Amino acid sequence: MLPFIRKDLAELTAYTPHPGGTSGESAHSESAIDRLDTNECPYDLPEELKKKLAWTYQQLIETNRYPDGGHAALKEAIAQYVNESITIPPLGGVTLPKTAITADNISVGNGSDELIRSLLIATCLGGAGSIFVANPTFSMYGIIAQTLGIPVVSVQRKEENFEIDIEAAKRAIAQNQNPPVRAVFVVHPNSPTANALTPDEIEWLESLPSEILVVIDEAYFEFSQNTLADQLHHHPNWIILRTFSKAFRLASMRVGYAIAHPELTAALEKIRLPYNLPSFSQTAAELALAQRQLLLATIPENLSERAKLIAALTQHQKLQVWPSAANFVYLRVKAREGESAEQEHKQIMQQLKDRGTLIRHTGGGLRITVGSPEENQRTVDRIAAILD
Repeated sequence: MLPFIRKDLAELTAYTPHPGGTSGESAHSESAIDRLDTNECPYDLPEELKKKLAWTYQQLIETNRYPDGGHAALKEAIAQYVNESITIPPLGGVTLPKTAITADNISVGNGSDELIRSLLIATCLGGAGSIFVANPTFSMYGIIAQTLGIPVVSVQRKEENFEIDIEAAKRAIAQNQNPPVRAVFVVHPNSPTANALTPDEIEWLESLPSEILVVIDEAYFEFSQNTLADQLHHHPNWIILRTFSKAFRLASMRVGYAIAHPELTAALEKIRLPYNLPSFSQTAAELALAQRQLLLATIPENLSERAKLIAALTQHQKLQVWPSAANFVYLRVKAREGESAEQEHKQIMQQLKDRGTLIRHTGGGLRITVGSPEENQRTVDRIAAILD
């Protein structure tokens, strides 16, 4: 390595966006590739929305001017959308008033990755703390921490259901005090295993001391309809992350947002880079929210297709398939006791790629995005051909 580069970066493995390979590496044409490896929505924006965005770009956006650096209009729109998902159950027949989310509770990032990085800078940089994760989970938490020289404390999830081993988590956090854990990252539902947080896991998060930041990643909220946003006013040390990259079909625009106590979002505003979100991305996100009923109308189909995919894959005795609260399915090849199925996972991933389907090999198993009905049928047929 060049002598001025930090030595610890030599040990870091960067995040691989398409580990299964790009479509150009396959024998199939790009149109024949089923890209089921990155949990995107299988459908592009409707043509009428694309035309509206194109008109906006041509007529309203001045490319020689910086974008709105405060994201004012987008934050207001996000706050309104988040409030729709907050429900407080009736008490004794009386519906309690909602604790409204405002623009002051919102911070916007260039994808959730930027927000994760800003949170780590705000809490752990300079030896101030370490982070905790329960694996397998979204790898970027650990990767971004390592790029900043922040230690990562981890435990393994329970093999049977991928719930967090709470007792192991408590021990790990108590034993690692140099530096202490300052941020706990969880995904709700988890990626790659697709399980939502349980009441016991939520109770554990509620029990964490106020000096630990709890980061709850709800990237797949629109598919799970499970949110803890209504609990934020009880927990100023909680922050919820969401994204426009999945259900809202804006993966190429890189728009993520955080919901948190105003003091925390104010800290994120200090840390983020100026003009971090291009004008076109902001416009696309605002349009997506304004047209959310149209864009989210495909979710019932996605959930129905997910059920069909799980049912078909479960028919194979060789596979163990877990329930899903997200827009993807997680499975493993059943290995003999004391053996590993990782080689078979690699082979299945490669054979699917050769047939025109990209999936992700991660966390000791295989993650398959729920695609269109046609893509899902091809996935089922190709896996059957491989296993048979």
